[in-house]
Amino acid sequence: MNKTPAVRFKGFTKDWEQRKLGDITVSYSGGTPTAGNTEYYGGAIPFIRSGEISKKQTELFITESGLKNSSAAMVNKGDILYALYGATSGEVSISKIKGAINQAILAILPNKEYDSNFLMQWLRIKKDYIIATYLQGGQGNLSGTIVKNLIVDLPSFVEQTRIGSTLTYIDNLITLHQHKYEKLVNIKKSMLYKMFPQNGSKVPEIRFAGFTEDWEQRKLGEVVSSFEYGLNAAAKEFDGVNKYLRITDIDDSSRVFKDDDLTSPDIDLSTAGSYLLNDGEILFARTGASVGKSFIYRESDGLVYYAGFLIRAKVKPEYDSEFIFQNTLCASYEKYIQITSQRSGQPGVNAQEYSEYTLLVPDYTEQKRIGGFLRQIDNLITLHQRKLEKLKQLKQAMLHKMFV
Repeated sequence: MNKTPAVRFKGFTKDWEQRKLGDITVSYSGGTPTAGNTEYYGGAIPFIRSGEISKKQTELFITESGLKNSSAAMVNKGDILYALYGATSGEVSISKIKGAINQAILAILPNKEYDSNFLMQWLRIKKDYIIATYLQGGQGNLSGTIVKNLIVDLPSFVEQTRIGSTLTYIDNLITLHQHKYEKLVNIKKSMLYKMFPQNGSKVPEIRFAGFTEDWEQRKLGEVVSSFEYGLNAAAKEFDGVNKYLRITDIDDSSRVFKDDDLTSPDIDLSTAGSYLLNDGEILFARTGASVGKSFIYRESDGLVYYAGFLIRAKVKPEYDSEFIFQNTLCASYEKYIQITSQRSGQPGVNAQEYSEYTLLVPDYTEQKRIGGFLRQIDNLITLHQRKLEKLKQLKQAMLHKMFV
């Protein structure tokens, strides 16, 4: 058996040694104060449950009496918390707060010559193995005994700290970009509500300076020149040039064309030119669980053909395609799709039904300002989403290469 990892910091050459986790740590679980006892809850001590092991705050707080008269056990900031029960089994984190734990959590305190961050990261990489070995099918609970009997491959303490701190640094970057991403998504949601008229109003809550006229009602069929169904062809391995866009290739949240699993249409493309997308054309999913999902094609997406379960709408030149697309991300559009897509079988919305969707539009100049502004937010969201994905991929690769 190999006793060294694939990637190491310079200067470390010795073989790693095996130890039983229980031999190099002290561990314990807690308990839950009696439910409904008003003396035990509403205090100042954070009560950490298994779904909160990585959070900075908890929903419940217990009193000193609740801690004293139950099996709840205190942990400190920096202790390893390992979830034993239910859907969170196998999750592990360094505690970000001082508080009390219940029986669903195992607190793990390494002896002084072992690094908490290293052991926490090692437990993360072992999660799938632990679940597969001890919880076949992912059902049931783990126990403290199972965790204590795990065999850990360990380098020197100095190498442990280098590995643990490096991976924790990447974790912090992931958290940073996750927060930025979530904040931008919330900003976008708020802007969609405030920059489009609501509840029968003819004007939005927020407008760019200089625009005062009421918006006018239009049907989608009035602002597009045509609706066209997509290409009826199977997908094949990507040929390096011709991309094939299917419903599943549109990211559910950002609505960008996902490039992690590109394909090409399995058809003679010399006869498929009419299915090539042009800048500003909007696609709508017409059937299935993703019915209503929309996408706007931009030239930066490359040479793209669209598939048969999508409908293409070509926006008239007197309307801004970006503004029309942003309309399809509003709550009013979602409500229309929810109502219209109801079928006795699989949900669906056809081209005629899409054409009946009503929206409010300002003059072309204001459309351009709104569409361009919201697109800028979309670009920022996509930027942080991609950074987040790359960091997660980097972390996963490092976990596998930096441990035996």
